Parts: sequence; C-alpha cells; structure tokens
Amino acid sequence: QVRLVESGGGLVQAGGSLRLSCLDSGRTFSSYTMGWFRQAPGKEREFVAAINWSGGSTYYADSVKGRFTISRDNAKNTMYLQMNTLKPEDTAVYCCAATRNVGVDTRESQYRYWGQGTQVTVSS
Repeated sequence: QVRLVESGGGLVQAGGSLRLSCLDSGRTFSSYTMGWFRQAPGKEREFVAAINWSGGSTYYADSVKGRFTISRDNAKNTMYLQMNTLKPEDTAVYCCAATRNVGVDTRESQYRYWGQGTQVTVSS
C-alpha cells in the first residue's frame, strides 16, 4: 500500500526557494516511478516533474526546467522537489503521485496513488 504525504509548502517571495518532500509510509516506495503535479486556482492540474525508481532518470515541464530539481532517497521512502527562483505563477497546490509504470511518465492518468497536496504561494 502506498500512502503519500507532502510537506514543505508555504509562502515565499518571488526569487526565493522551497523544498517539498513526499513521504511514503508504505513498504514499496522504491518500486514506483514518482511525480510532482500542481494545480493553480481556476486551472487544471499539470505535470511538474517525474523521477524513475532509481533516481537515474528525471523529466521536467518546460516551465520549471532549470529552476526545479526532483530527487529521491529510497532508504528514507522520500521524494523531494527543490524549487529555486520561484515565480508568482508557481503558486499552486503541489501533489506527489506514484505509478508502477517503468520510466518517467508525464501522464496524470497513469498515476494511481496521490497525496493530499501542499500549498505553495509565491508573492510578487
């Protein structure tokens, strides 16, 4: 069973940084490809970044490439999203998700397990 809990969100000024964490309280974290998605007010949820089971393969949305870094520590059952040079348009609820698919996957429909999300607000 995969149970995902995000943390690390908050309020930050534009240009600042935050690091989000996603903890899986289950026992099979290392078996899953993991992803981060976000949903801004009035908008559809969108893909942010994904990482394969080993951490050896990552993929980013163009909007965050070069500013965000996804990583994972399988020994701690935790995935991270380091967010630098934050912009007001990064304001959203950020959710982590898990899929059994091999390799990174950007498709929301392929992720079976989801966390509740953590709010990130970037002020201008």
